[in-house]
Amino acid sequence: MENSELLRRAEDLFRRCEKNSALTATHFLTPAERFALQRWQNTQPGCRLFFSGGHPDCERTVGFFLPDYMEEEWLPLDETIRAFELTTAFGAPGHRDYLGALLGMGIGRERLGDIWVKGSSAVVFCLAGVERHLLSIDKVGRFTVHARSLSLAEVPAPERKVKAKSFSVQSLRLDAVCAGLFDLSRSEAARQVEAGNVSLNYELCQKCDAIVHPGDILSLRGKGKGRVTDLGGTSRKGRQFVEGEIYL
Repeated sequence: MENSELLRRAEDLFRRCEKNSALTATHFLTPAERFALQRWQNTQPGCRLFFSGGHPDCERTVGFFLPDYMEEEWLPLDETIRAFELTTAFGAPGHRDYLGALLGMGIGRERLGDIWVKGSSAVVFCLAGVERHLLSIDKVGRFTVHARSLSLAEVPAPERKVKAKSFSVQSLRLDAVCAGLFDLSRSEAARQVEAGNVSLNYELCQKCDAIVHPGDILSLRGKGKGRVTDLGGTSRKGRQFVEGEIYL
């Protein structure tokens, strides 16, 4: 979705929440759309925006506009987001197989959240309004599947493999952090940024001097994706210690 359309929808949901003192919510957002809404939120006094995909490890999330009286822990999450498990007796379909089969049932991608595949099963997050329809699925590719609804509390954490990284930089510029995270020289990292091969928080960024913060996600074409997890102290020479991780 274009950012202009996304922000117009967000503005409408925010105003409806304010006017009616009622919870409003987006569809599932991509990580890039979430970051765009978080930036927009910082320009909107009084906007209380909470994100969840149904589990803390979800990448695709729904944005909830909270009225003044509602705290995050009171949010009736399962009224908006549902989860179900698909299991095959034989074979192991991949993420693309599950996604294709679910979209083939006539729903839009924005109604589906994360799909976590493990062996012969997958956990799927979706909007509550399409859960009943999706539970009728019986085939994923050439594989027969059995579907069962899960409460959000039942959903197990996904197995994520990461490689920890520790390095130091003179400053938290994008080219410097990219070099440390992906084991490049500073000059090569700068070339990659300028060539349009680096994304910061899921958006293409060609500014070598863009500042990176803890929690930011960096992607380098051909090298994968990583995250800055924390900042340490500084060395005697004034270099900043950085902690990060590469997704395997």
